[in-house]
Amino acid sequence: MDQTYTRLTRTLLRSQREGKRRYITGFDGIRTLAVLGVIIYHLAPSTLQGGYLGVPIFFVVSGYLITYLLIQEWDTHNEIDVWGFYGRRLKRLYPALVTMILGTTAYITLFQRSLLANIRGTVVTNLIYGYNWFEIKHGQSYFDRFNGESPFTHLWSLSIEGQFYLVWPFVVLALLLFLRKRARAVAILFAVAVVSAVLMALLYDPANTNRVYYGTDTRMFAILIGTGMAFLWPAHKLNSNVSQAHRWILNGAGLVSLLVLIYMFFTMNGQAASTYRGGMFWFTVLAGVLVATVAHPGSDMNRLLSNPVFSYVGKRSYGIYLYQFPVMIFYEAKVNIGNHPLFNALVEVALIMLVTELSYRFIENPMRHYHYGQLTHDVKNLLQQPGAHRVASTFTVIAAVLFGVTAVGFVQQPAAAKPTALQRTITERQASTKKQNAAAAKKQKALAAAASKRKHEKAVAFSKMSKADQKTAKYYFLNAKELTTSKQTPITAVGDSVLLDDSGDLQEVFPGAVVDGAVGRQADAVPGVISGLAQRGQLAQTVLVNIGTNGYVTADQADQIVHAIGPKRQIFWVNAHVPTREWQNSVNKMIAKTAAKYDNVHEIDWYGTAKGHDKWFVSDHVHPNNLGNRYFTSLIAKSMAKTSK
Repeated sequence: MDQTYTRLTRTLLRSQREGKRRYITGFDGIRTLAVLGVIIYHLAPSTLQGGYLGVPIFFVVSGYLITYLLIQEWDTHNEIDVWGFYGRRLKRLYPALVTMILGTTAYITLFQRSLLANIRGTVVTNLIYGYNWFEIKHGQSYFDRFNGESPFTHLWSLSIEGQFYLVWPFVVLALLLFLRKRARAVAILFAVAVVSAVLMALLYDPANTNRVYYGTDTRMFAILIGTGMAFLWPAHKLNSNVSQAHRWILNGAGLVSLLVLIYMFFTMNGQAASTYRGGMFWFTVLAGVLVATVAHPGSDMNRLLSNPVFSYVGKRSYGIYLYQFPVMIFYEAKVNIGNHPLFNALVEVALIMLVTELSYRFIENPMRHYHYGQLTHDVKNLLQQPGAHRVASTFTVIAAVLFGVTAVGFVQQPAAAKPTALQRTITERQASTKKQNAAAAKKQKALAAAASKRKHEKAVAFSKMSKADQKTAKYYFLNAKELTTSKQTPITAVGDSVLLDDSGDLQEVFPGAVVDGAVGRQADAVPGVISGLAQRGQLAQTVLVNIGTNGYVTADQADQIVHAIGPKRQIFWVNAHVPTREWQNSVNKMIAKTAAKYDNVHEIDWYGTAKGHDKWFVSDHVHPNNLGNRYFTSLIAKSMAKTSK
């Protein structure tokens, strides 16, 4: 992520003719566009499914600004002060980063200890800017919004930027010293950018996007496009006195790139193969065009993207990006946001802006301009002021508590997160479900062959049922017809961790149930799962779908799921009870619309049934406990019995 450096943009574009600075306010507008995309995506992914693309925009801006300033320094002084560059970067980035890491670690040590797993590795790799590679091995998918999100996940982009800062002064020096024509440097940088994009396409794995999403090599093309633009389009050598035709070309290119970028914010899914096989690269190229047109003094794009709001947000975009995830994750762990997503989103944004403003005023700005060489002198002067000892003591106590609590978290860090009772249950049931599925698949054929006898057998009285069946019926609140129908109905169930949690109960009531569940599964994965089940001959005439816990379901995804199952099968889709996530209501509306659209799709209203029954759920308010699983299974059995002939 670009670090929104006010100092960089204020020193940018010193005209050689006019001998004065030009502050490109439009860069604040670009940063605002990028950070809004990221924030909206994290708050409401379906509203702006490509909002995560704000990060490559930051990369492009950062690559351009850093490279341009180094080139300008070389052109002005015939040298580059590498140590001065490093000092400025550290003063700009480290104070807020360290504050965020310490504060977040202290908070989870006190209030969310389940997030302490791998905390030492997380903190150390962030401080040395290697966290993106640590995340590839130890982190979850950037697009898994439900299963124990880390408040540090978003810092992967800062590590890529840090690696860039470490080597880039030497790369620029080499290009300037050994290449007489800067056009050759442009060609080299753009060529390496293409190689990076090709690597992303080749290494893309739909089952695990972590390698290409977090990898420095597969994401570097965005920064390289920015650096190439700085060599090709150095702002201090661009003339504001251009012809009207050239102005129209610049404005047209800028407007088209801006509009297409916004369109792609709404349409480019972060889990689609096309995103990694060229889509993100071309998005970044357009971002480079936008940066170039805003930087050119002969274009009107700078004025278009300049206003007080953009200036305010753009200057603080580093802090906004830095603090957003901890605020969201900590807030959503305490508040069930599902029933009032808009209100809670506004509260979260307000909290993010409050924390950011405090950081900007009291940490980022003071530390960025502070001369650390006079630290001892300033401390002595401060202590001589009236009341200074009290202030110093208070500050010392706060710092000591912060470091102390963080140290406790380091000491007590588990090697890996200890599995909760729910996780142990899901793991156990996942194993037993695989064994049960083989028997269920055989039983499905026998049940299908005996379908002609069902009408007579459904009418059996409760008293004529076996003792075991009577016990099962009472346990799951079923009458004789409902249990008999369930036992005689072969079904295939596809879903997420909620289905896995219930799989043991489901296969008790539906002995002919083949269950395919996966932790973190989202709607886009279901058509492929359905296809695999059909190829193995395990797709029954009745299909249970339990998808919507982990993210939004779009209209296209719902249609793809229904079409994959086919029009001749009966589909029972369980709606979502996810009061802790903003997508709950949206998912349920989509399931209801899908049921109204297709005659063979039936909605099972788990949300309406379970609402208000907190005792049915474990602490996450989403996964049913033993009592909740009884009611969950009962609702499925009753719903299927109602529609059976």
